[in-house]
Amino acid sequence: MVDTESTATAAKTANGPESARRRPLSRGADDTADGLGAQLTADKPIPDGRPAQRLAPSPHTPDHPEDSFHSSGNFPNIADYAFLSDCETNCLIAPSGAVEWMCFPRPDSPSVFSQLLDRSGGSFRVGPFGVQVPVARRYLPGTLVLETTWQTPTGWLTVRDALIMGPWHNVEARSKTHRRSPTDYDAAHTLLRTIKCVNGTVDLSVNCDPVFDYARTSGEWTYPGDDYSVVEAVPQGENGPKITLTSSLRLGVEGRSVLARTKMSLGDTHYVALSFSDLPAPRDVAEAEDQMWRTGEYWREWLTRGTFPDHPWRIYLQSSALALKGLSYAPTGALLAAATTSLPETPGGERNWDYRFSWIRDSTFALWGLYTLGFDREANDFFYFIHDVCKDNPNDLQIMYGVGGERTLTEEVLDHLGGYDDARPVRIGNGAYNQKQHDVWGALLDSIYLHTRSREQMPEELWPIVVAQVEQAAAHWRAPDRGIWEVRGEEQHFVSSKIMCWVAMDRGVRLARLHDSKETADKWQAIADEIHEDICTNGVDERGVFVQRYGSDALDASLLLMPLLRFLPPHDERVRKTVLAINDELNESGFILRYRVDETDDGLSGEEGTFTICSFWMVSALVEIGEVDMARQLCERLLSHASPLNLYAEELDPTTGRHLGNFPQAFTHLALINAVTHVIRAEESSRLFGFNPANRH
Repeated sequence: MVDTESTATAAKTANGPESARRRPLSRGADDTADGLGAQLTADKPIPDGRPAQRLAPSPHTPDHPEDSFHSSGNFPNIADYAFLSDCETNCLIAPSGAVEWMCFPRPDSPSVFSQLLDRSGGSFRVGPFGVQVPVARRYLPGTLVLETTWQTPTGWLTVRDALIMGPWHNVEARSKTHRRSPTDYDAAHTLLRTIKCVNGTVDLSVNCDPVFDYARTSGEWTYPGDDYSVVEAVPQGENGPKITLTSSLRLGVEGRSVLARTKMSLGDTHYVALSFSDLPAPRDVAEAEDQMWRTGEYWREWLTRGTFPDHPWRIYLQSSALALKGLSYAPTGALLAAATTSLPETPGGERNWDYRFSWIRDSTFALWGLYTLGFDREANDFFYFIHDVCKDNPNDLQIMYGVGGERTLTEEVLDHLGGYDDARPVRIGNGAYNQKQHDVWGALLDSIYLHTRSREQMPEELWPIVVAQVEQAAAHWRAPDRGIWEVRGEEQHFVSSKIMCWVAMDRGVRLARLHDSKETADKWQAIADEIHEDICTNGVDERGVFVQRYGSDALDASLLLMPLLRFLPPHDERVRKTVLAINDELNESGFILRYRVDETDDGLSGEEGTFTICSFWMVSALVEIGEVDMARQLCERLLSHASPLNLYAEELDPTTGRHLGNFPQAFTHLALINAVTHVIRAEESSRLFGFNPANRH
């Protein structure tokens, strides 16, 4: 059984210089718009993997209503966006049928559609004229192909959207971006939208309104041929990404927008394809439908490689697997923390960060989750990415990297964007990339250990990296740092950071023994024992509960990872007291905060939502200490708060249940996999033999 000797990430924080304020360019012509104790009553059963009903909002009222945030009402809820990916780029589509966020050629490239962060930021809508709210949306089962169904006063329409997957196209010359081994499939660099009238007649409207470089530059449209089927755009007055719009409709240019309208009757089909490379777009409806079908087959075939339990929660594991695959960057194997930047953790607040990068501390849960579900290739690709970024600088490991392995992620404030629902600032880049965080060595070594255990050997090329990381942990464990949450306040002696330094030493010892380096293992074991004793002496309060930092009584949800990391056995009384204390004292309307902001100097103002990863960690921790019923109840409640398409942002507002923060968030889905697997294994074990916690050595 694979271990969850794992580490975690959380709020990716940063701040940076402000740029001169410029408003986005105006819109174009003809624009269309694991425990809860006594607080929890179990939800109704979840048949077929879906909640019987959504939970009602909590009756909790803010202490100061006059200070509460009032939404403008101009933005969809974060949870209502759909996520598409071709494993090289991705996009978010609002319920209205508008693509409101898309960056290419990479997911961290400047955006072309930015309406997610400013209603003047450009979008690409396909839908019925005069109707903004669909009657149904879903992913075709087992895929990231979105199907939206519309009803109008005169008929019904379905639209299918996908970022197309095609055959491997670097045939005559090697790819300039791919570092991982080639596969049979590759991104076709096309957003394809197919439309079919399934009843009556429907007036179809298409409006493509790109605004390049984070809504700072309009596009200049031209017709490359003699007809209306193809138009191309490049940013005005500068070199930049070219986009091509190809359609069975007649496309007209109006200012910075491309428009198309037609009346569709029963059985009529059309397509619109947005291409952003030299690869050819579909030439007709039949070819478009074939590419859409092949893309669906790609996702279904990929998902079939996985191993999923025959359980009502299977659909959540599969949705999480698809989200994680979609957040991967196939050319390098990197895993994005999220697809977006600057979606607020606090409504209308300043806790807005760019998550379009890859965090080292995500690695262990990523590897564990992917190995657990049977996706060894994706796990290996992510591990190879981690190996690539640290092999040349093993003594200077960063907490995060660009998806291409970039080390410098300079942060910038886009002051010309108004932000999602007026939450400012909007940031690109992430100034936390050069923070001092001592958990990173343990995260990397835990990943190497997990990867090595899956092969039962210690690759010689990894040994120098292992030695470098262990020596860094040994040299710095006594010093304060910024901690797992990347706080902006003073450096502290965070207990979770010191635990991760112990993890670095402990996994180093295990790897040294696999490497037949007994003397080295013995030396490192002595340091591991010293760290362990120091934490147990200085990191526990008078109640026998582990605390956030030395010299404080504050609690921290990252300590829920203690039993998963095997710092102490789950039956240790201190572990049990810590889990139950966090469940009691960091519990906000049934969900878990990462810490109390009035007890932690994080350098920021305002409240924040409950971190969904912390609530899923609680599920796993409750299972570990034997509280399986409490864990199942909390897991059921968390699953009932999934988005309509089974996705999760970083946080849940404890008052309203609304999703907050960047979306979809990889680590939330990784924590979900861990928690759901814990509960399912516990139930299976109790039925067969009595309970045996998952991931025990």
